[in-house]
Amino acid sequence: MYVTDIRVSADPSDFLEITDALHRFALGQDLKDGELFASAFAEDAVLDFGPASAAWGGSAPEMSGRDTIVATILDSFTGRVETSHQVTNPRVRVEGDRARLTALVEAQHLLSADRGVHALLKNLYDVELVRQPDGRWLLSRVVISNLWFTGDPVAVFG
Repeated sequence: MYVTDIRVSADPSDFLEITDALHRFALGQDLKDGELFASAFAEDAVLDFGPASAAWGGSAPEMSGRDTIVATILDSFTGRVETSHQVTNPRVRVEGDRARLTALVEAQHLLSADRGVHALLKNLYDVELVRQPDGRWLLSRVVISNLWFTGDPVAVFG
C-alpha cells in the first residue's frame, strides 16, 4: 500500500535517514559500489522487481537477503549495463521502528557495449524500512512497479 496520506508522519531527521537509504540504493547501483549499495539493505531484505518486469512481458524472481540482492544486481550490470537513477517525490510514514516510503524513481539503463540500446524506466517504489539500534534506517522490502518505459528493456534485462 502506497503512502498516499494527505499528512504523513516523520520526524525531519527520520525523513532524511529514510530517503537516504533509497539514495544509497540508487547511487550504489550507478557507481557499482558494492559497499554503498549494501549499506541500504537490512540483512534479510527482499527486493521484488517482478511487477516492473511484467510491464514488458518479463519476469523477475523475488530476491531475498542483502548479499543475494547486491550480488545479483551488481554482477548482472557491472561491465554490461550503465545506470543512472533519479529519486523523486518521497512520501514517508513512520510507525515506531518501522517506516513506509513511496517514491518515484526514473532509471536509465544503457548497454555498455552499445549505448544506443537503452531502457528508460519510470518506476514507483513501495518500500518498507526498519530502524537499526544506531538510528539508521535500512530497506527491508522493496517492491518496484513500472509506470512507463521507453527503449528496449528486454535487451537490457534479458
